[in-house]
Amino acid sequence: MEYKSHDEIRKIWYDFFESKNHEKIESASLIPVNDDTLLWINAGVAPLKKFFDGREVPNNRRMVNIQKCIRTTDIENVGVTKRHLTFFEMMGNFSIGDYFKEEAIEYAYELLTSNEYFGIPKELLYVTYYPSDTVTKNKWLEVGMDPTHLFPIKDNFWEIGEGPCGPDSEIFFDRGEKYDPNFDALEKFKKDQDQERYVEIWNNVFSQYNAKAGVDRGNYLELPSKNIDTGAGLERFCCIFQDVDSNFETDLFLPIIKHLEELSGFDYTGQKEFKVIVDHVRAITFALADGEFFDNNGRGYVLRRLLRRSVRFGKVIGFTEPFMYKLISDVVDVMKEAYPYLIDKRPYIETLVMEEEKLFFKTLEAGEKRLKELVKHSEDGVISGADAFKLYDTYGFPFELTEEYLKEQGFSVSYDEFNKYMNAQKELARKNVKNTTSMASQKKVLLSFLTPSEFVYGIYRLKSKVTAIFSKDEIVDHIDHDTYIALDRTCFYAESGGQVSDTGMIVGKSFKARVLDVFKAPNGQHIHKVKLLAGSISIGDECELVLDKDKRKDTEHNHSSVHMLQYALQELVSKNIKQSGSYVDENKLRFDFTSSTKLSDDKLIEVENFVNDMIKQHIIVSTEVLPIDKAKEMGAMALFDEKYSDLVRVVKIGKSIELCGGTHAINTKDIGRFAICSYETKGSNVYRIEATTGEKVPFTLTDIVKPYKDEIVRLLMKAKTILDEAEKMGKELDFDVDIDTNDPISYKDVIYCRNELQYIHHEVKDLEKRYKELKQKTALDDLDIYKNNIKDYGSIKGLLMKTNDTDINSLKSIADSLISTMDEGFIFFANVKDDGNVNFIARSNSFVNAGLIVKDASISSGGNGGGSLTFAQGGGKNADNLDKVFDHIEKVLKDGE
Repeated sequence: MEYKSHDEIRKIWYDFFESKNHEKIESASLIPVNDDTLLWINAGVAPLKKFFDGREVPNNRRMVNIQKCIRTTDIENVGVTKRHLTFFEMMGNFSIGDYFKEEAIEYAYELLTSNEYFGIPKELLYVTYYPSDTVTKNKWLEVGMDPTHLFPIKDNFWEIGEGPCGPDSEIFFDRGEKYDPNFDALEKFKKDQDQERYVEIWNNVFSQYNAKAGVDRGNYLELPSKNIDTGAGLERFCCIFQDVDSNFETDLFLPIIKHLEELSGFDYTGQKEFKVIVDHVRAITFALADGEFFDNNGRGYVLRRLLRRSVRFGKVIGFTEPFMYKLISDVVDVMKEAYPYLIDKRPYIETLVMEEEKLFFKTLEAGEKRLKELVKHSEDGVISGADAFKLYDTYGFPFELTEEYLKEQGFSVSYDEFNKYMNAQKELARKNVKNTTSMASQKKVLLSFLTPSEFVYGIYRLKSKVTAIFSKDEIVDHIDHDTYIALDRTCFYAESGGQVSDTGMIVGKSFKARVLDVFKAPNGQHIHKVKLLAGSISIGDECELVLDKDKRKDTEHNHSSVHMLQYALQELVSKNIKQSGSYVDENKLRFDFTSSTKLSDDKLIEVENFVNDMIKQHIIVSTEVLPIDKAKEMGAMALFDEKYSDLVRVVKIGKSIELCGGTHAINTKDIGRFAICSYETKGSNVYRIEATTGEKVPFTLTDIVKPYKDEIVRLLMKAKTILDEAEKMGKELDFDVDIDTNDPISYKDVIYCRNELQYIHHEVKDLEKRYKELKQKTALDDLDIYKNNIKDYGSIKGLLMKTNDTDINSLKSIADSLISTMDEGFIFFANVKDDGNVNFIARSNSFVNAGLIVKDASISSGGNGGGSLTFAQGGGKNADNLDKVFDHIEKVLKDGE
């Protein structure tokens, strides 16, 4: 077969499917958007799930892509096997309710075998299919597949959780007898066993069923919209068209390996070290370019692990200083035609990688120092596997280096013990990996609903007509209860882009309804969830729509402020800041963004002031619909993973230009003012700012700080009171906070105050706990005071005692201690509080019912209480009748009643 470069393979893939009326979909970011089930985009279908589960209908039901992917679940196999990679590209073609099995197989066969495209001899292709899927088998035979090259495999069924699933058909390439020295590869292949001769190059998934928990696969219902999802590894295609043994010998990797040879002085002969480094540097480059950072959590931790793993293997081939950043240029050169944005990102990525390498080399130095200390203090010439793992886990010091150093010193270390700790860590990591790609179930009625609906911007009421009523997954003509409706025109915004939906009223001649929520159907119509207040609704009813105007306006002000906030961050902090999520409603706005550094308190103030300055400039907020290319020429910001149509809505607020379908203020002056309420990290270099707007909100961060300060002062005063009380008891309690309630409020306190409040709250709570324990201990130390007041009532001993504002838990402890010294006794405390209220505690191990005594005492004091025969407590609002209470209890004790 003719040699083909990776760029040629990409072009053939795209050209073929575009000739079949597929829309080319650019690769989504590696960082999932609005999908917390995934840590990374790990399959070609992952960014398209919203189409497969029916939440949205694509502009073109036929799509083709080559998607960047990262998988790290089996990172240890990278460099060990010929095909394991952390970063790879998945070529795919997709049909959402358009063509199905027969056309998909025709396309696959034509693309692979036609000399106009890949030109693979058909005798080199082998195919597997699901045993009961006779349609697939017969179609492969019809297009010309050799029947001896078709094999049923029971595992050929794609299913992950509930939602769309179905049989699949895998295509394999025969690499020849040189990969089959024992001539047993075909038999292994038929049994779905590992072998090297027949390698999978393409999988076609026929998504036709709806998986349901507890239902046998044979009883799954068919999907209303059947889909095609295919995946072909670009790297695998490179291997077969460049006739090489592994991914690492393809033109995707060799230029990087060549440079690594020059830098290291070692020749590449298939060493694991080279493979790990060149694989990991590709993953790191693309992840950083897509906005991720090195961190100790989430995706950032994965990148840090990849880099440190690369550096450790780099040490094996002689590197003693940063080198990974020097390979970034090679990755960019190899991939720049497919991903031209890498060119501008290169200096930024190189800087991040170099700084991270420097940090790790320092860490390695610390690890070497710690290892020398372990050797120095070892008495038996052995370092434990636990210590070796701690060196690895804490300092990133590889076991191989530990073992090598120890051998030089005549020491040894247990690899088995080290491995035990390592496996425990791996198992924990695997449990924490988000790797599900299950999809929601399709809604047939919404998928098939095609009646158009127009959303009208800029107005708060309009006349419309009911076009559909949805009930139990069907359209009905009439309804007399809460339901979902579609209208031919609407001014109700449907929740999207982080902006909440509108609420309001819909009034017709025969009904009145409250709009509770609005969402977009798969085909784009606005579906209104309504609570029917009066009458009944019929299709064709004319009606008037009235928004909750104040809610809409406040939401619009917050949405426009999100745009200005992002612009402020990019102007004042870094152009590399990217939005990773947002939320706006009528009360607040929330903006999540990626940043390589945490914002200082002064910078937060600067950002807030920048937004308020834009508000004061009375900037007109303009919107216009433009072709996507023209909008991008204007410099309009777009979400990396968002799919845009040919015409887009552009929102301009001064120099802030974004693609946005939300609703906005007319003029920034209408916003009034903008105040940041909180700032926090969400991990993986993602930060969150929450803010609010309007005349009713504080103007500066100082006003936001004040409630924190007031609460801190209150807690400190409480702590001072507790410490004074302890001092009166002749006791001293430790309190690790400086009690200074006159500390002035400053802008810099905004973040400090929130964190300090949490800390002080914890410390005061701990102080209270220790004070109560101290009072209880002191009370028990003075038990004789209470023992001396015990009286003999004949058949029973009793203690009836009035106390003044004593800790109730202390009284319980005293009662428990005293009752344990009595063969048959009764204890009763009436504890009068400073505010005039009274508490009762009773303990009994005799005929006296503690619950009844306390209930009577509580009622006579204007309160209530009770309990069991042996213990009770209660209280009242006044202590005026305590003498009568004590007289009654003494009578019970004396009379034995």
